[in-house]
Parts: sequence; structure tokens; C-alpha cells
Amino acid sequence: QCLTWCKCYFLKLNGMNKININKGRNLMKTMAAVVLVGMSTAGCVDMDLSPNGKPAEGNVWSTPTLAEQTIAGVYNQLYVDYSDVANGWFDIWSSTMDYGIGIAPTFNFLFATNSPSSVKGSSAPWQRFYKGIIKANDVIGNLPTVEGFDETKRSRYISECMFLRCWWYYRLNILYNGVPYYKDPIKDIDEAKLARSTQDEVWGYIVDDLTSCINNPDLPDKYSSDDANYGHITKGAAYALRGKVYLWMKEWKKAADDFQAVKDCGYTLYKGAGEESYKKLFKVENERCDEMIFSLQCLDHPDYTQKKNRGFGNRCLPPDPSGNGLGWNNYIINPQFAESYENRDGSKFNWDDIIPGYNDMGIDKRMVYFLRNNITETERKNAVAAGADMSKYDASGNEERIKKAYENRDPRMAMSVITPYASFLGGVEGTPKEYVMRYPFRSYTTYGDLKTDTSLKFYYLNRKFVGEGLELPNIYSELDLPFIRYADVLLNWAEALNELNDLPGAISKVNEVRERAGAQLLGTNEFTQVTGKTDMHQRIMNERHWELIGEDVIYFDEIRWRTWKDLKFYKDKEGKMNGMTQIWGTRTNNYAWGGDHYWSLPIPAREMQMNPNMVQNPGWD
Repeated sequence: QCLTWCKCYFLKLNGMNKININKGRNLMKTMAAVVLVGMSTAGCVDMDLSPNGKPAEGNVWSTPTLAEQTIAGVYNQLYVDYSDVANGWFDIWSSTMDYGIGIAPTFNFLFATNSPSSVKGSSAPWQRFYKGIIKANDVIGNLPTVEGFDETKRSRYISECMFLRCWWYYRLNILYNGVPYYKDPIKDIDEAKLARSTQDEVWGYIVDDLTSCINNPDLPDKYSSDDANYGHITKGAAYALRGKVYLWMKEWKKAADDFQAVKDCGYTLYKGAGEESYKKLFKVENERCDEMIFSLQCLDHPDYTQKKNRGFGNRCLPPDPSGNGLGWNNYIINPQFAESYENRDGSKFNWDDIIPGYNDMGIDKRMVYFLRNNITETERKNAVAAGADMSKYDASGNEERIKKAYENRDPRMAMSVITPYASFLGGVEGTPKEYVMRYPFRSYTTYGDLKTDTSLKFYYLNRKFVGEGLELPNIYSELDLPFIRYADVLLNWAEALNELNDLPGAISKVNEVRERAGAQLLGTNEFTQVTGKTDMHQRIMNERHWELIGEDVIYFDEIRWRTWKDLKFYKDKEGKMNGMTQIWGTRTNNYAWGGDHYWSLPIPAREMQMNPNMVQNPGWD
């Protein structure tokens, strides 16, 4: 314990504060840099809620300084999900993205091979989220005993940790359909054997805790971007999360009221970059704008960061110390999602409008339309071997023909997805340079092709959260990662109003989001006329997919809407199950639906062994 704290202070005295001064960062980030991940006293408790020994409470709760650093350890748990590309961020659980073929089979719930012993599909989320909960409970239970602690800060920090506990319970409750709800510090193994509460009971507990946060006069509505406390939890965040819980409870009026309260707290859409506002929202210079309600506060330091720049990226990003590009392309945009983006006028995209007869073609034959101009003889032979219908090839205009499919789409598509023959500002050669996504790939130096580590295939790639030029030159990203932002709230608000049969109100909320994006407003032409509640619900679901791609919220929506099975585990016209897919539809791998019990994850086997009061989810025995 003493050795660990010495290491903590060494970090504080040798550069961490200097980093924050140079970058003009906030107190929250300084605190996060001071405390190592896992530094609260609850770190003595196993992630499976099985203590290895009693926590040494006396030391860290002996002074306000040590207590405050332990509070930062609770926030640090938020980094864990994004500390490793292989963790499997939640967008690959959803219909929007797929995962690199090498690691994908470890996500057993996508391949009908899941079990209570699975890591990615059972124990990993359970362990990560409960570790945060244990840390939060440690603060909530022990901070009141610390002598000499400022009373206003004490009250505020307890509410912050209560919110973070609710955040982790919110996700656990969706994933496992009811979990044990621990609210007190765990000092003995016998205290870690609660039975599961039902999902509805957990929602009630979360509402009670968030209501306590909201009623705390010491928790501010929001922080200004230059406030030393920026990054800490606010009342606006508590309202936003409680509103999301009310959606699960189908308490539509309460949800709508909470979303109104978020607005009243001072949050609003970022519009400072005109027609590029959606793209510029996800840049370091705007990470503190009034749209950001709850976000992961990141530093230019590998331990306090997120890795989306690498997992979403490509090899034309700036080089890492070895001299290679740093992007890995682990996370691939699914073509069905990409094709869902509307045309700019609000009409549905249809391949036959661009290439007549495309929809009726064999899937492999469609490859021909995505080939680059003037292919070589070897490239032609390879395309024929792959099944391309080369009678449709246009040597001098193939690229121009396919580009038309992406020229008149919802502007968020071009801002979020790298599409065929679009350019990307890379910096792999040490200077900003435009590269073009072509197929087959030849060379990024000779031809200016966009270099990826999936060059033998042709996938839709992520643009959102990926550094351009030299702006994020590391394998990690200092860009704050939004967990809840105001556009998310507006679309949740629209859903609540739609359920309350306030169609004009729902339309107005969606139109706020569409106007900022440059999309055709609902109700303004023949394609955007809303025909009723059911039609509006579908539009809201689509809007959330387009607006929130890459932000790891869509999977939780698809579970609540009960659309996940149909969107993730569909079969194409040739009877092949969805999976990691090239742009024209050829599969690299195939998912498999394991049965209706796959709507929830199994309780981890270790937890079943250690807790005699634990009951397994149906179908996982």
C-alpha cells in the first residue's frame, strides 16, 4: 500500500502536473493523472466481488488529500473500457460495426458459442463495471468519516460517485437483465453474496440514487469550459441518465421532463463550425463545448486516454515510433448500416438508382463496380477469381460511377465513414497529405492510395474519432470521448414525446439534430413527411444510428427497442448470415444467432461458484 502511494506521488511530482499546465487541462484531468487505475482501497477486492483480503481503509481515509486522490480512482475506472482496442467497444455489439476477423471469434455472443465461462461475452463487462461500483461505494461509505474535509466538496463528491455507480449499474442491468445492487463498501466476503434484483428493481434503485444527486444543492447544473472542475459530474448528467432509465421504464412523461431539465441546465448543440459543425464537434478544440454532458477526460498520456484513434484508424495516420502507420482498422463499418444513410433530400438510398440492376446481381459479381480505373491484368484476374462480373467494368470511368452513390447523402455519412474513392487527410509520411481509398490497394507512396491493414479486402472505414494529418500522432487519443451529449438527449426526448403522442414536439427535437447536420428537415418535402407515431419511431431509431455512430450507445438502444436480433443477425438475399462484410456484400465471416436467451449475457461462471445466492439467466444453465 505504501509503495503504491509513493509511486502515485512520484507521478504527481514528476511531470503529470506539467502536462496539464502546458495543455491548459482541468483539475479533473490532473486528479486522474495522479492516481493509477485501480488505486482506490476497493482495489483489494477481486473484480468478481471476491475479496482477497480486507481493504486497508485507515490509510486512505486519514487525510482529505488522500481521500480526494482516492475519489479520482473512481473516475479512473472509466478509462478501462477504452484502454485496449481488444476490449470490444459496444458499437461492434450493435448493427453498425463489425470487428477484425482475427479477434472477432472471442466475442462468442456473436457466433452462438457464448457461455458463462466466456470472457468477452460474460465475465469482462461484469468485472469492469463492478470494479467501478466497488470503488464508488468505498467513497460513498467512507468519505463522511474524513476529518477536515470541506463539507460542500464532500457532499458533491458523494453525489459524483453515486452517479458513476448508477452509470455502471445502468449498463450492467441492460447486459445481464437484473444484477445484485451493492450500495455499501465491501469489507468481508460474506457481504459480496447478494441475490440478483430484477431489472425493474434495479431501475428503481438507479432512479432513487440519481434523484438524490439531482436534489443535492451542492451539485452544479453544469460547468463552464474554463472551470477548474470541468469534467466532474453535473446535475445535467444526472437528469440525462435518469431520463434514459425512464425510457426503459416506459415512464415517458418523466423522461421528457428530465430531458427538458438537461436543456434548462444550459446544455445545447454545438454549431460553431457552420456546415462542418458535426465533424468539428469531435475535435480537441471543441471537446468542452456545451453539447458535452458526460465524457471521458483524456490526456496526452497513454494511461489516461482512449484508443479509438487506433482501433478506428488506418495506416495513413502519423507513424508510431517504429515508423509504421498507427491505425489498425479493427472496427469496420457494416455495409447495411452504411446503406441506411438517406439521400440529402431525405429519400431512401437505393443502389438501383445509381446502377440499374445492382440489387438483382449476385453479391460477388457486384465487386466489379468498386474496382479502380485502369486495373492491371493481374488485378483483373484476381477480380474474376473472386466472382466479379467484369463485363460491367468501365476502365476509364469505374471510380466516377461508384462515387455518385455517395455524393448526395446525409452529410453525416461523409463525416463519419470513409467511402470508396473518398480522400482522407493522413500524415504517415510526416506531413499532412491527401490519400484516396481505392481498390485494389497498390501503394500509398507511388499512387497515394489509402493504406490500411485490411488492404486485401475493401471495407467501409471509420472517419469519426480518427485523427487527420498530424493532429493525433499517437497510438492513443487525447480527444475526450463523449458518453452522453446533448444530441443524444434530444433524440431520446423526441422518442419520449412521440410515445406521448406529441408528434410536432418529437419532430421539432429531431429537426434540431438534422438542421445542425445539414440534413433535410422532417416535414419539408414529400420524402420527409411523417405519417404517424410508428413512422416517427422508425425515423428516430434511424436518426440515432446516423448521429451516434462510434459512440457506443446504439447497442443499448437496439436491446431496448428489441431490434438487435433483426439488425445484427439478418441473412442476405443469398441466405448468408451477416458478419464482417466487404462493401458490396461479400462476407469475411458470418455471425450466428444462438437463441432468445442471447438477449442477455450469462452470469459469469466464477460468480455462480462464489455466490450461493446467485441465479443464472434462463437458457444459460
